[in-house]
This record gives sequence, structure tokens and C-alpha cells, in this order.
Amino acid sequence: MKPPCVTVVKYLLPAIRVLVTKELVEKYNIRKVDASAKMELTPAAITQYFKGERGTALAQEIAHSDEAMEMISKLAEALARDDVSVEDIIEKLCEICTAVRHEKVICKLHQKDLPNLEEGRCGACQSMR
Repeated sequence: MKPPCVTVVKYLLPAIRVLVTKELVEKYNIRKVDASAKMELTPAAITQYFKGERGTALAQEIAHSDEAMEMISKLAEALARDDVSVEDIIEKLCEICTAVRHEKVICKLHQKDLPNLEEGRCGACQSMR
């Protein structure tokens, strides 16, 4: 059994990291190496995000969600200002995940990972709010 959380870790978390990192670098002019430290990622991971080697496909879908992008922007802003605790980062990531899951952005990916999941019958993401 693969709950949606498996899909979140595999696809959604890297996509969120792509969007937050790009905002840190492009909007706040933070060097990639400093962004990697703020995100607690390796510089190599940041490089992969910018080259489009990780997380980019789902990042494009998430970019269409005004709610998720607003939350991502707030997280990036807090990271840029060094005005956020580890606990707050975790809470904000979970809120972003909940918003994206509620919008059914990861449903197709979840069905790909779990072929026996019947389309339209899974309510796991919808029941999160």
C-alpha cells in the first residue's frame, strides 16, 4: 500500500523545493550556495533544481495554484529574512502539501504509483481540510 505521502515525498516535496529555491535566488538575489544552506539542501541539489533535473514537472503544475504559490512565496520571504524556525518551516511545508493535495494536483502521480487505485474513488486528499 502506498499512501499519498509516498507520492508527496517522491514528487511534491522536490517541486516545492524548486519553487522556493528559485524565488530565493531570483526574487531575493540570494546566492545558490546560501539558498542551499537556508533550505538545508546540498549545493548539488540546488544545481539539479535549476537545471531542471529534479522536481520541475510538478513544479509547473503547482505554479498554476494561486493558493500554493502564495504560501510558497511567504515561505521564501521568511527564509530570505531569516525569520522562520525549523518548526515553522515544517508547518508551512505541510500547509503547502495540504493545499496541493486538496486541489488534486498529485492524484495522477499517485495513481501511476498505485495502479489499483480507482480514479475518482480515492478521497484521501479531499478529506485533509
